[in-house]
Amino acid sequence: MIRRLATVAATIALLLCPAAAEPRHLRIASEGARPPFNYLDANNQLAGFEIDLTREICRRIEADCVFITQEWESLVFGLENRQYDLVVSAMEINEERLRKIDFSKPYAHTPSALIAQRQSALANADPKTLQGARIGVVADGPQQAYAEDKLKESEVQRYATLEAAMLDLAEGRVDVVAEEKLAAMDFLRERKEGRCCRIIADLPQDAAYFGGGFGYGLRKGATALKSAIDAAIDAIVADGTYRTIRSKYFDFDIR
Repeated sequence: MIRRLATVAATIALLLCPAAAEPRHLRIASEGARPPFNYLDANNQLAGFEIDLTREICRRIEADCVFITQEWESLVFGLENRQYDLVVSAMEINEERLRKIDFSKPYAHTPSALIAQRQSALANADPKTLQGARIGVVADGPQQAYAEDKLKESEVQRYATLEAAMLDLAEGRVDVVAEEKLAAMDFLRERKEGRCCRIIADLPQDAAYFGGGFGYGLRKGATALKSAIDAAIDAIVADGTYRTIRSKYFDFDIR
C-alpha cells in the first residue's frame, strides 16, 4: 500500500512539475441540480459530494480551482468552446459523449437495487432466487432492460412511475421493484408508501445496462490534466479520503 501511494504521488508530481512555479488555474462547471452529487446551498454556492471531491483533487494537483454553475444542456458545448476546463455534474461516461469530449476514470456509479416488502423472504438478486418473481420496473429504464435480459425466469411488469410500482409492491401485486438505489432510498425514507418495504440487494453493476459511471469531462487532447486527475482519484481512494467524503452524502458504496 505504501509503495502504491508513493507511486501515485510521484505520478502527480511528475505530471504537474511545470506548474510548480505557477499554480494551475482550472475553471470547473457543474449544473448544481442533482443532490447530493451537486446542488446549490443556502448561499447559492455549489456544494455536494462531487464538489467536495473536486476540491480535494484540486488540492492534490496544486490547482487553483473556480466553480461555475452551468445549465445541463450546454455543459458539453461550453467545455468544447473553452468556457471552462472541466465538467463535474454526475455526467455518465458513454459513447455519444466520448465522440465529443474525453473523460477521467469513473469516480462514482449509481447502483440499482431491489426493493421488497419487509416480511419478504427474498434476500438477493440471484436469477435463481428471483425465478417466478414478479418484478416491477419503470418503463423504458435501464432496470427494465436488465430484468428482461438477465432475469428471464421472472415476470417483468412495467410502470409509468416509481410511485405506481411501489404502490403495487405495497399491495402485493409485485414481489420486488428494481430501481436506482438513490431514488429508491429517497422514496423509502420520505414517502409513507415506502414504510412497507426495504432494499434487499443491489443489482450487479453491469455497464452494458447501467453505464460506465460518472467521470470528469475534459476537452479532447487534455491528456496531462486527465492523467493528473486519474492519479489523484487513485490516491484519494487508496488513502481512505474518498470514503470519508462519500460518507457525508451516502450511506452505501458508490464506487
